[in-house]
This record gives sequence, C-alpha cells and structure tokens, in this order.
Amino acid sequence: MNEVRAVPERRYVARSADGARTVVVSLPVPGADPGRWAAEAQWAGRLVQPGFWPVAQVGGTAAFPWHASPYRPVLPLPSALAAHGGPLPEEAVRALGAALAEALASAHVLGVVHGGIAPASVLLTAYGPLLGCFGAARAAAPDGTPRAGLPGLDAACLAPEQATGGPVGPAGDVHALGAVLAYAATGHTVPEREEIPATLRSLIASCLSREAAARPEPARVLAELAPGAAWGAQAAGTEPVSLPGRVVAALSEQAAGALAMELPAEVR
Repeated sequence: MNEVRAVPERRYVARSADGARTVVVSLPVPGADPGRWAAEAQWAGRLVQPGFWPVAQVGGTAAFPWHASPYRPVLPLPSALAAHGGPLPEEAVRALGAALAEALASAHVLGVVHGGIAPASVLLTAYGPLLGCFGAARAAAPDGTPRAGLPGLDAACLAPEQATGGPVGPAGDVHALGAVLAYAATGHTVPEREEIPATLRSLIASCLSREAAARPEPARVLAELAPGAAWGAQAAGTEPVSLPGRVVAALSEQAAGALAMELPAEVR
C-alpha cells in the first residue's frame, strides 16, 4: 500500500471569475503561515521556467491567500501510484527523474531554487511532469527556524540542513528529488535499500546524502538517468514521459469529467 504523503497545499478545480475558464485554485494547508505562502505564490507567478507548474493569478486576503493556474488534466505523484496500483516501472521512474532533474538544472543555472519538491508537488500530465508547490520550505519558516514537523512539509523530502533551519539551497532540491525517486520506485520515501531497483540504488543514495556537498548536481542526475538525452527535450515537454496505461486512463477520466463540467446542461 502506498504511503499518504504530506500535502504542501490544498487544490480545487474551479471556474474563473468570468466563468469562461476552468482553473486549479490552490490554498495553504491549515496551520501554514499565509503571508509567507502568499509571497512564494507571487514569486511562482513570475517564473517562466520549463517544468514548473504555472501560476497565472494570485489573490485573496492576507489571512486567506490563493493562487490559480490554468486547468489541465494532472495527477499528483501519489495519485498516479494509486491509479497504477503500486510503484511505477523502472523505465517510468527514470523518465520522470530525468525530466525533473532537467527542470532543476535549468532553474539552478538561473539561481532559482524550488524549495518544495515532494511526491505531492510532482504533478504528472500527458506531456510530462511539472513541479508545483514552489517554495514550500521557505513558506513554512524563515532560515534559522527549525522546519521539521511543520504543516505541509514532507519530512523525508526535507534535507537535513533545511530541517534544522538552514538556507533553502540547490542541494536541498537534489535531496528531495532523491526522495521522490525512491517513492516513485517503491511507494514510500524511506525504503529499505533492497526495495529500490539495483540500477537506481547508488544514484538515489547519493541524492539523499546527509552532506549537501556530496549530492550530485541535477545535470549529473539527468546524465545517469537518461544517458545521451538531448538537453532541453524533457523540460521543454517535447519528449513526453511514458506513463503506465492506468495512469493515462486516470488522466483521461479526469479530462472527461472536466469537459462535462464545462458543457452547457442541455448538451451533456
């Protein structure tokens, strides 16, 4: 059975204010700092990085902030494993990891640190995965404040230096990526070594190193997961991640449900 992971934000399918579009509205989880969450949402709205979930609008009040994204059929990674009936095949794990590693590599080159990667923030679409929940660790607490046990943070994905209040840096993204790969391959983020496919063990272990300096750069993770992959193909969405049939079916069912919501009652 798959573990239920911490959810960094709440998501709802809704209609835009003019009623013309279907959107996904995200809210902070109960107990989170709404001000810090809203600040990260504002930053996310200015990002144009490939592989990041787009934030089109930020609104609400200081006590009740929200942000909205254009709707597309999407499954958080835990929902994808549930639809599949267990861990993903190794081929799918490799493709997923390569796409996420390339997105991080392109972001880190520009000084952008995601700071919120976890199974629930990895959103699978028919055209590749996207990273949502931007800045969840920064939103939870400022540097210098322990973050372990705070609402919305997945303990297994929080790098040791971040859990104790250290800065949210690129190496923390790599640690979280390793935890996500472990989860995708086994159904939980703290598996026994023998549960992880043998060809992924060394890479995942290096990503999860307690020493930030010992973790590989995202570009090296990409090279190990997809040797010879063309730079830009994964993150740009031109080379979709191959998804198991049941996951594709779940995305199609979700799309059909959204379409039914949009159709006038007389043609349903």
